[in-house]
Amino acid sequence: MATYKKRGYKPKTKKEKEEVVEENSTTAEVFNSLDEGASRTEEWVVRNQKYILGAVGAIALIVLGYLGYNKIVAEPKQKEAMNEMYMAKSYFDDAVNGMSSDSLFRMSLEGGEGKFGMLDIVSEYSGTPAANLANYYAGMAYLNLKDYQNAVTYLGKFSSDDKMLNPIAKGGIGDAFVQLNQKEEALEYYEKAFKANVNDFTTPLYLMKAARVAIDLGKNDKALGYLKRIKSEFSASTEASKADVLIGKVEASL
Repeated sequence: MATYKKRGYKPKTKKEKEEVVEENSTTAEVFNSLDEGASRTEEWVVRNQKYILGAVGAIALIVLGYLGYNKIVAEPKQKEAMNEMYMAKSYFDDAVNGMSSDSLFRMSLEGGEGKFGMLDIVSEYSGTPAANLANYYAGMAYLNLKDYQNAVTYLGKFSSDDKMLNPIAKGGIGDAFVQLNQKEEALEYYEKAFKANVNDFTTPLYLMKAARVAIDLGKNDKALGYLKRIKSEFSASTEASKADVLIGKVEASL
């Protein structure tokens, strides 16, 4: 895995950090829900009944330690990470909106004006929900910059049950594999994308992409099944209007 160096990072005083937290508190609150997936306390297995009281006492200490860590270390670290991510996400959003997109995507990755980029968040706040989310943004930035190998790497590190981000991340990996001419892997991730969540946007989108790749691979039966599903379940989608032509071509070749 490639190692990335921080660019433009300047140490901040305690006062400056407090000002950033205050200024971007709304952002921190929006993303604090990511903390809900924090890890559970390890189960303590009592192996010897003779030491049952000692074991119970040890469990109590572990629980108290876990709660203390969350309150004193994990929660403040997550808030700090989300505040640090604020500017990188702003660069990303501006890039998506077409404002000097390549340079802004790079700034979202590497940082600018003394602020962290997504790669810094991943490195400096490893293990936090913020770092997990930064993997998503980094992967999508690399995808837009046509750095497909890094897109696969970072999107592959992202894990979420979000109904939109989860399928989009998997679909992004599929898109990267298409560009790398790894069609089998692309089909696998497009299938994961449309199975991740059923909705009127991502499901027909990735069913269509899966169908096209399946056709390229000569898997016409599979492609036909995906295309017919688009027609029957997502008839109002943009993809449904394109499915008829492909269905005709696939049926003609069978």
